[in-house]
Amino acid sequence: MNLSRRNPFHNGLLYSGFNQDQGCFACGMENGFRIYNTDPVKERERQDFDGGIGYVEMLFRCNYLALVGGGSHPKFPPNKVIIWDDLKKSHVVELEFPQEVRAVRLRRDRIVVILDETVRVYTFTQKPQQLNVFETCHNPKGLCALCPNSDNSLLVFPSRKTGHVDVVNLSCTEMAPLGIDAHKTALACLALNSVGNKLATASEKGTLIRVFDTSSGSQLFELRRGANKADIFCLWHCLPFSHMCWHILSIIGFNLDSSLLCLSSDHGTIHIFSLGDTKEKKRPSFASAGNIVKYFGSTFSTIRLQVPNGAQCICAFGSDPNTVMAICADGSYYKYVFDSDGKCSRDIFSQFLDMTDEK
Repeated sequence: MNLSRRNPFHNGLLYSGFNQDQGCFACGMENGFRIYNTDPVKERERQDFDGGIGYVEMLFRCNYLALVGGGSHPKFPPNKVIIWDDLKKSHVVELEFPQEVRAVRLRRDRIVVILDETVRVYTFTQKPQQLNVFETCHNPKGLCALCPNSDNSLLVFPSRKTGHVDVVNLSCTEMAPLGIDAHKTALACLALNSVGNKLATASEKGTLIRVFDTSSGSQLFELRRGANKADIFCLWHCLPFSHMCWHILSIIGFNLDSSLLCLSSDHGTIHIFSLGDTKEKKRPSFASAGNIVKYFGSTFSTIRLQVPNGAQCICAFGSDPNTVMAICADGSYYKYVFDSDGKCSRDIFSQFLDMTDEK
């Protein structure tokens, strides 16, 4: 969730995003960055700077983070990636580019930097070596997904053709990328599951979310957020808050076993889908929620939540079964519990920006 262009709540929050297993989330602020445990929510670390951090990428829970400057007075130039060692309280690697950095992805052996029309892959070493450069279509949202699993080195990004994605195996880049014709219009969001065998995508048209098998490129599911058009954009480049009636989706995420998928919008709406068995064609277990409707072969969301005040938010499934958390631009945190009948209730509310690491 990137709020660097405009945060209507004026709370100093520029960015928020989860780490690879959603166990933590990081916040870029006008005066530094903060790290929180997701469930239970608790501030773990904060670093104050004399400038803003517009992007933070964690590497699970280790001491290395990727930082990009942002806000009204950036701490670092927006065309630089800073690898920060939080144990040493200093930056240990610096990568500079001829244009602004749109996003960064990390795994233990790679640094991936996303620019407007290229994705660049480096070794994660003291002196990073560039390994690969992949061309994309115009990608100002910084769309890219990197599988964090040590047994799978998949990298996914928009291809040069609108609406298409390329799936690359970084352990064997001599192989041609797997191309997937995901949508007819430009991509707005994409996400891999934790093991990298499923890919979820959404387009700027905003009504359909599609799930693909990353080994074959075949479509597994077609999910429908609603019948009306919506502008969709990814977690790493959110649009300014507006009072449009259309919902803007800001993140797609799988649960641990990839049986559920959630997505969120800038109006504080969270949709949860059940990913049923594609062979048996069974109806999802949330049928009694009353929201399962077939529409030209696609499935509507099984659960729809509305966070109070309609603040832009990101969401992720919790470590407890049938829980989902929302991190909102107004500094609020919500944990919801849902059941197999589609019933949902709010379990926890907190203001995470008011916390300190002593609480």
